[in-house]
Amino acid sequence: MIKKLLPILLALIGTGAGIGAGIMLKPSPAPEDLAAVECVPPDGEVHHETVDGEEAVDVDAPTQTEFVKMSNQFIIPIMGTERVQAMVVASLSLEVRTGTTEAVYSREPKLRDVFLQVMFDHANIGGFEGSFTKSDRMDILRRSLVDAARAVLGKDVADVLITEIARQDT
Repeated sequence: MIKKLLPILLALIGTGAGIGAGIMLKPSPAPEDLAAVECVPPDGEVHHETVDGEEAVDVDAPTQTEFVKMSNQFIIPIMGTERVQAMVVASLSLEVRTGTTEAVYSREPKLRDVFLQVMFDHANIGGFEGSFTKSDRMDILRRSLVDAARAVLGKDVADVLITEIARQDT
């Protein structure tokens, strides 16, 4: 009798675990009601148009930008319980206000330090596990990198671009 009930019981437990995992790992829904839409007209001045039709001008936004590639790749170890289980290699570029390239290169050691810390933190929370290139995971990493860059360079940073990223399991 137990030999006949065991497969049915295991099937029910497996189905329940699968449903539970699916519910827990379901991606968060995209925000449907955006409060503001950003428009960049030909004059380069950034305008924020709200839902009510009111307009606000962001005078601190960079009007002309250029891209500065970080000179070396970033290598981030992914730790297992006792050893490195994978390595992530990433290349970054910064979109900055025109004329600030020299400031980026003069502050590059500090930028590399804060970028590495952000990526180590991202790795420690599991950001590079599984499907690490999913847009929601990459958005979290990009926002953190932009915040770190702005802490070093101020409002001259418009964006941080992840130009290459790869994971190699050991």
